[in-house]
Amino acid sequence: MTVEPRRNGPPSQRGHMAEAGPGGMRRLGVTLLIFLTVSLVPSLAPAQQPPIHLKIVGGLAGVTQFDRYEVPFWLERVPRLTSGRVQAEIATFDRSGIRGNEFIHLMRVGVIPFGTLILTIAGADEPELTASDLAALNPDMAHLRRNVQAFRSVFTRTLRRNHNLEVLAVYAYPAQVLFCTRPFTGLGDILGRRVRTSSATQADLIEAVGAIPVVIPFADIVSSIRRGAVECAITGTLSGNSIGLHEVTSHVHAMALSWGVSVFAAHGPSWAALPEEVRSQISSGLASLEQEIWAAAEQDTLQGLRCNAGEADCTAGQRGRMRVVPVSEADEEIRRRLVRQAVLPRWLDRCGEDCITTWNDSLAATTGMRAMGLAR
Repeated sequence: MTVEPRRNGPPSQRGHMAEAGPGGMRRLGVTLLIFLTVSLVPSLAPAQQPPIHLKIVGGLAGVTQFDRYEVPFWLERVPRLTSGRVQAEIATFDRSGIRGNEFIHLMRVGVIPFGTLILTIAGADEPELTASDLAALNPDMAHLRRNVQAFRSVFTRTLRRNHNLEVLAVYAYPAQVLFCTRPFTGLGDILGRRVRTSSATQADLIEAVGAIPVVIPFADIVSSIRRGAVECAITGTLSGNSIGLHEVTSHVHAMALSWGVSVFAAHGPSWAALPEEVRSQISSGLASLEQEIWAAAEQDTLQGLRCNAGEADCTAGQRGRMRVVPVSEADEEIRRRLVRQAVLPRWLDRCGEDCITTWNDSLAATTGMRAMGLAR
């Protein structure tokens, strides 16, 4: 995939001067006449600024961020912001045929010039990128906003230095929470249960509470629960509702265990190749889009819980009959202990010595936790 500015200009005149005889001179005269005529007709001036075509890889299919925000932004708002100068096409990451571990590499070399990069997926190559959304670090949106803001300069610098990518916006998916097929009272009450997870840091958390993490694709969660492969799953409150989790599970915890932070980034040379005015227009639009997506993530988190419980103000999903397990003081104590004693040390094991300094310089103040050394 490439940035494809289409460039127009006067047709090549190579070979005209080499033509001998009156016929060649007549053809040269006609060419010059056409060139002068085109140059003097003001109505053809817009042809000097042909449309710029961008190819975008967006986020996950079937979720609010892509359907309600990313698609209309690139297909409708960007053409308006640029007075029609920029046209775009967009495809979802998970239906584009790109494997997760390839995404950041394809962006680095410009095969994907513009894309929404999910940081937990990129974390397989760059564990440092996942620090602001470690499992159980952000039990609510207020924590998430504070920690992502504190860490934003770090992943911006890391992606620019190591992968030649420019971070243009930061997005958040709705909260991922714990769904289970039988009752539980909190994080300390799932000992021995098999739990669907989607990232290394979620697996760290589940192992730390004495449960068994099982990696299962999002599309296979419901079928896995039906056949008994797992009895609990961590996924989004509203996306879980959309795939029918409220029909196969009975209890859902209100504490956010992860959020799914992603960045919209551009391949450095592809971004620099755009006219300065266009970069400014797109950057301004993305700043607004970022705020809209964060607000939607918070709202959809609440809507997911309300819909799963079957409350009357459910407007975004299907009404279930689930029991919402409230966050207790014991849950909060367990959460902080697990982050400090298990989740953070295991992340440091994957990330390395340099990440101790990175954490302490950026997130120690907002989390109240200092990284003291590697677990091993």
